[in-house]
Amino acid sequence: MSQTTLDATTKAKYTSWNHKSTTFVTNLNSVQLKLVLSGIVAALFLLAAIVYSANWTQGILFIIGLMLGAALLYARFGFTSAFRRLVSIGNVQGLQAHMLMFAISTTLFAIILSTGFSFTGVTPAGYVSPVGIPVLFGAFLFGIGMQLGNGCASGLLYNLGGGTSSMVLTLFAFITGSTLGAYHFSFWMQETPTLPPISLATSTGLGYFGAWLVQIILFTVIYWITIQVAKKKNPPMMKPLPTTTGWKKVIRGSWPLLTAAIVLAILNALTLTVRGTPWGITSAFALWGGKTLNTLGVDVTSWGYFTGANSEALKNSVLSDSTSVMNFGIILGAFISASFQGTFKPKKIKPGVAGASILGGLLMGYGSRLAFGCNIGAYFGGISSFSLHGWVWMIMALLGTFAALFIRPMFGLKNPSSKDTFC
Repeated sequence: MSQTTLDATTKAKYTSWNHKSTTFVTNLNSVQLKLVLSGIVAALFLLAAIVYSANWTQGILFIIGLMLGAALLYARFGFTSAFRRLVSIGNVQGLQAHMLMFAISTTLFAIILSTGFSFTGVTPAGYVSPVGIPVLFGAFLFGIGMQLGNGCASGLLYNLGGGTSSMVLTLFAFITGSTLGAYHFSFWMQETPTLPPISLATSTGLGYFGAWLVQIILFTVIYWITIQVAKKKNPPMMKPLPTTTGWKKVIRGSWPLLTAAIVLAILNALTLTVRGTPWGITSAFALWGGKTLNTLGVDVTSWGYFTGANSEALKNSVLSDSTSVMNFGIILGAFISASFQGTFKPKKIKPGVAGASILGGLLMGYGSRLAFGCNIGAYFGGISSFSLHGWVWMIMALLGTFAALFIRPMFGLKNPSSKDTFC
């Protein structure tokens, strides 16, 4: 992006706590037209291949993936960075965006799940998973991993599409860790203490309206606490994102976090009504690893993880797997968006960053299998589905983030500081 010097007044505006969007108007890089066109052509060809080999439902999910990738990149919407800023210096902007996103997604999920509304005739079901040692340990590992890898599952995909070179290493490590987690899946599920799945809506007698009310109160309380934390700590604000004005802001500039939060909540609910389950990411990584090993002669069908629907996915084309096609869409959507902004410029990977990316990817991959998902499937999808395991995942990932703050400097990674002008 163009280098822009902020004057003293602007710096004061963004370093004192407020609730305004941290964007500022500046000169933007030129559109990388060749990359935009190549991205659009690739998306069209992949869409045609998906519809031809599977069906239009898969094609629609691919399009939703494109929109998710665009929303994530334009707002640089982070789960990793939100947790790191919160734990290290008390910046709550990211967590506040999460609470708005949850308030909207929870409302939409309550309507969809209680009425059985579906665009495709598939009965919708939320992500409600057991709470036990696997979730506790897996989410903790994931919290460490995402801070070392500088990106969670969704951050990995949109940053990869946006041109962050280190995410290539993180992706391969993520797939490896997820495959290893699938191999150990039966042990963790059968040999460690685990409670049954607990839904605030169906396991407690509250019903969807009662569960919705409880969660809305929780989101409100958390949001109020974040305001108090911000007032007390007065942390540096998030670094302003260069943007522009008018209609060009949609595809050339940067989106406010709260705008992206609303879009992501709506797209997750749309995913639920199209495929019958919420947005997820990491099951595709285990599938890709399983397919690779199968091709190499390893019988992964004997693993407990690859039974039922997962066994069927091994036999079918990867384009028939809804999570895979959405992942492809996220990467391409972010690529096209970054090219519109003129910011797709891969850089050389530093040795420290490379090591952290690999270790982070392994921890995230393994942790996501134990914890029944990542920041999207377990955290976003779990809480939106009224699952207790989503809340447990959040707490353990925050603890993992705290632990990672002591590990990151070993790889030359800098943590946010209260002395910084921006974070």
